[in-house]
Amino acid sequence: MSRGRVLTGLLALLACASPAGPRQLHLAAGDYPLGSGPDQREWAYRRSPPGVRSQGWYDAWEQAPHRVRLPGLWIDETPVTQAQYQVFVRSTGHRAPGIRPRAYQRQGFLAHSYAEVVPYLWQGGVPPSDRLDHPVVLVDWEDAAAYCAWRSMRLPSEDEWEAACRGPEGRWLPWGDDWEPGRAQSGASGTAAVGAHPLGATPEGVQDLVGNVFEWTATPFGAGRMVLKGCSWDDVPGTCRCAFRHGRPARSRHILIGFRCVRDP
Repeated sequence: MSRGRVLTGLLALLACASPAGPRQLHLAAGDYPLGSGPDQREWAYRRSPPGVRSQGWYDAWEQAPHRVRLPGLWIDETPVTQAQYQVFVRSTGHRAPGIRPRAYQRQGFLAHSYAEVVPYLWQGGVPPSDRLDHPVVLVDWEDAAAYCAWRSMRLPSEDEWEAACRGPEGRWLPWGDDWEPGRAQSGASGTAAVGAHPLGATPEGVQDLVGNVFEWTATPFGAGRMVLKGCSWDDVPGTCRCAFRHGRPARSRHILIGFRCVRDP
């Protein structure tokens, strides 16, 4: 068999999905423009509630424009689903996703009541039957890192995640520079099945990088917090940009937060 056929077969194998995780797509090595400038932030403020501007979210949290050179890697096509995470829990005995009312209250950032958490709670080690193909939520940073390690992978760095979202041309959004309704699960009442918005995929095919859930990364934000990228199902267009970033304590468990994994070449 020729070397080319062997390589083609290997790439196809790596891209295949499995019950334990999403299929993976290749992010090419190269230079990637990251961060945001005044023009992009102003665009975002105009598409956000007034309180976001008054609190200066984008100026306070986002990085200045810069470029990074990254080696190639493989990234999950979608966030990890409830069903895929269940395989991990069954195989390892790892704790199931969830949080009790008092612990939820202690976390703060409570835009959602505990009543909204209840539909996402697992019962007897089993995820909600109507959300099996939705992103897994109520997992903290350690849970996400443990799952990725179980798959012989890891969480993406902030730079890797943003590079996958923006591509070498530096898109503001996964699909381009203009917001288009229907391309992301945003302004909604809950999570959706992963891949439910195929028009929101990057040209390379990576889906759900904005909308549905924020995603844990391997990058510290400071003060015991880790960088979250993307935006969630209840967010507005200004927040749903590749450059947006903020941090939450690593032990946070929330219905707005999920994750995906990457594999080094």
